[in-house]
Amino acid sequence: MSRSVEFLVPQRLWLLLGVVGLAASYIGVQARRSRYAVRFTNLALLDKVAPRRPGWRRHLPAVLLLLALAGMVGAFAQPSRMTRVPRERATVMVAIDTSLSMMATDVAPSRLAAAKVAAHDFIDQLPPRLQVGLVTFNGIAKVAVPPTHNRDELHAAIDQLRLGERTAIGEAIYASLDALGLDTTDAPSSTTPSDNDDDAVPARIVLMSDGTTTVGRPDAQAAAAAKRAGVPVYTIAFGTPHGVIELEGQEGPISVAVDPEALAAIATATGGKSFTAETGAELQQVYANIGSSVGYTTEQRDITTTFVGVSLAVLFAAAAASQLWFSRLP
Repeated sequence: MSRSVEFLVPQRLWLLLGVVGLAASYIGVQARRSRYAVRFTNLALLDKVAPRRPGWRRHLPAVLLLLALAGMVGAFAQPSRMTRVPRERATVMVAIDTSLSMMATDVAPSRLAAAKVAAHDFIDQLPPRLQVGLVTFNGIAKVAVPPTHNRDELHAAIDQLRLGERTAIGEAIYASLDALGLDTTDAPSSTTPSDNDDDAVPARIVLMSDGTTTVGRPDAQAAAAAKRAGVPVYTIAFGTPHGVIELEGQEGPISVAVDPEALAAIATATGGKSFTAETGAELQQVYANIGSSVGYTTEQRDITTTFVGVSLAVLFAAAAASQLWFSRLP
């Protein structure tokens, strides 16, 4: 994100030419004084009538004054800057896969344990004013915590995650939309998100899974419903291609390779973003990136007072230096 300063009324910056003119005039006056001193050849008398001058110090008040004037011109041009600020109103639904494949240990100590740690960190980094809800899914999807500001309730629910058979990613999206109070009917909507009221609260779904839908409504159908509701889905494919689990009654290990392509398709269809993570640290970084995206926005903020404040400080410094060294104001 660029943090460069922009000026809303840039034509006023032409007044800087006046500051440049004053600087040039000051330099010219100092040059004439130097030439006059050289022409005064009686150096012994010159030392008596013109004692040693304070060198560079005599120029400092003038330089500071010119800088203060330049700052005031900048303030007059109404400076602004894109600033990262927490969203005041938004809802984030966190959907976490709790299928049996999450017991795989290709991510130490296990996929589920690493996912819990990352989810805790993600929730803590979101701005406090955001509402956050939690959906867990395996063969079924359920709303563990409806959208709330209560972070303790969310942390407690994450700690209680339990594994189950099968994976229903599509149902997790539908459950998230239901928790947001949005229409999940499959009939084409007569309105688009742009037709909604301007006061509509933005919503996002952050879905983490390590597998592929094996039960419930298809991913594409759920993604279409999210798109109609205007809710982007950010997906995280968590795990490695080498993950395996062992189940009682099954002969040998069962491969539970992650399927990033399926999750990426959901993100693309809904206008969200897709991510992959093969370690717990990577998962935490992905959540951090998503948190910056869904929890914060950038706004054009006026910084005129900053320019005025700095300019006044420099102006006071110029006055103080002149009073201290020359017993006069510049």
